Amino acid sequence: ARRMQGVMSKKQKKMLTRIMAAAFGVILLNFVPVTGILRFTLYLAVYLVIGYDILKKAGRGILNRRMFDENFLMAVATIGAFAIGEYPEGVAVMLFFRVGEFFQDLAVAKSRRSIEALMDIRPDYANVIRGEKTETVKPEDVAVGELIVIKAGEKVPLDGIVQTGKSTLDVSALTGESLPKEIKEGDEVLSGSINKTGLLTVKTTKPFSESTVSKILNLVQNASSKKAKTENFITRFAKYYTPFVVFSAIALAFIPPLFFGLESLPEWFGRALVFLVVSCPCALVVSIPLAFFGGIGGASKNGILVKGGNFLEALNKAQTVVFDKTGTLTKGVFGVTGIHTENGFDEQTVLELASYAEYYSNHPIAQGIKNSFGKTIDEKKISSHEELSGYGVKAVIEGKVVLAGNEKLLTEQGITHPQKKSDTTTVYIAIDSVYAGWITLEDTIREDAVNTIKSLKEAGITDITMLTGDNSESANLVAQKLGITNVYASLLPHQKVEILEQIISKTANGGKTIFVGDGINDAPSLARADIGIAMGGVGSDAAIEAADVVIMNDEISKVSSAVKIARKTHIIVWQNIAFALGVKGIIMVMGAFGVATMWEAVFGDVGVALIAVLNAARILNTKI
Repeated sequence: ARRMQGVMSKKQKKMLTRIMAAAFGVILLNFVPVTGILRFTLYLAVYLVIGYDILKKAGRGILNRRMFDENFLMAVATIGAFAIGEYPEGVAVMLFFRVGEFFQDLAVAKSRRSIEALMDIRPDYANVIRGEKTETVKPEDVAVGELIVIKAGEKVPLDGIVQTGKSTLDVSALTGESLPKEIKEGDEVLSGSINKTGLLTVKTTKPFSESTVSKILNLVQNASSKKAKTENFITRFAKYYTPFVVFSAIALAFIPPLFFGLESLPEWFGRALVFLVVSCPCALVVSIPLAFFGGIGGASKNGILVKGGNFLEALNKAQTVVFDKTGTLTKGVFGVTGIHTENGFDEQTVLELASYAEYYSNHPIAQGIKNSFGKTIDEKKISSHEELSGYGVKAVIEGKVVLAGNEKLLTEQGITHPQKKSDTTTVYIAIDSVYAGWITLEDTIREDAVNTIKSLKEAGITDITMLTGDNSESANLVAQKLGITNVYASLLPHQKVEILEQIISKTANGGKTIFVGDGINDAPSLARADIGIAMGGVGSDAAIEAADVVIMNDEISKVSSAVKIARKTHIIVWQNIAFALGVKGIIMVMGAFGVATMWEAVFGDVGVALIAVLNAARILNTKI
């Protein structure tokens, strides 16, 4: 009891006091020999202690023309019990209704607290260096480019780059990854992570409103507003169902006495009250949204941000998964494996000019070429730079026009070159319209990619496709290792969307198509798919904006985890619907035939609602 007191709000503690007082009053009146108006008055007093606010809400609902809710049903049923002289039964029904409501509130509050604790990553303050002193201010008051100090044990308040110090960061609230992350000078830190050991000085790169923590909090807070079709169906269902049962109860109370004699009116009126109490749809109205909310929370615990219940429901219907290759199925960390020259150019010149040409590009292939060059690049030597989407780059370096890209780039520019067949990624180089050679690079397949494809197939998703801008030889080699048979290679960004649209159009029977990309250059495809899943999106603005689901680290296995959580949520939702309607239907029929009493009716309403809520809360503890 003391433990329960510690987790209750003031409102819940007040309700517990009222429940205990009313329970004591009912027990006491059972042993007090009073009759007539005094008995009525004493029971009414106990009734008002436990139910005055229900009557108030019911009255307000009638005035606002929203009368068909659980408050109205409970008020009618208990006042009806008083009208036929069943005072103890009237008080007891209200008492048990409030007891059930109390435990239901505790269960819902526990679920919400689990999610709030999970997302308790909002920093309260930032230590900013201004002049000769350090000031403690709100994160919102720190400008981009200011220096902040983060001590051991403090939350990282804003995104930034480490200027001095080294430490380990707890990033579990962001990525679901339990292992600490080692960081040093020059590394990026993300707001919402916790500094575990050292003292860090960080230069901020984003205002708080655009920081990682702010975007994640907005996603979680707004997720509940995007309702699944099942949630909307239950809301609409309750809107028509409740008036139907109210009028059915009225018919049950007054039509049979016309045939069986008016002296049977009290009996049929009592049956109608039982029918009314059990018919309340609150078990569905409360537990179904909670199930989706719990599914979103359970996914967040596993480092998967789902933007709404509608996307969780769509994941359950997934029939097709389309993967981008580079940075998604592969690590996107390229290493140069060979430099081949033509027309008198040497390897060092080709690599150097290719590195300068790729200097402003963030593409993983460009990063691989620059890393292999390994020398400091003098920006002053680059007089112009142009990204040719889907082809490569064009740059002017110390007067030389350098092209670096795929074979289509050379064909487009009319540069004669030999045809090369390679099962690795190839970048072709031309200098002043002369073919200079090609650079081969290799990417590494993610460790968990094979198991992810296998897991998806075991889950019944056999239609798996890979799209890439890479050459067909390299793409087919990766696909063969992963067990993917559908491959589309050498695609431009707009062609990826066109292929994706063809795949979506072929998906039958209301099935959904998932697109999984790295969030850097896949925004159009992420937006076009039924469900766009962004990999490693915790630091990518493009991912968070375009995707419907954001995997907050680089674990591709979370794709199959997201599908499993969605399916578990779906099962629990329909368990609750079947259980609630089944039990209520049986007790409503029993009540109409006079078999069920008010006690069974209370279980059919409050008990069923509580069991459904507890069942929905199970999703929060989903472990994948």
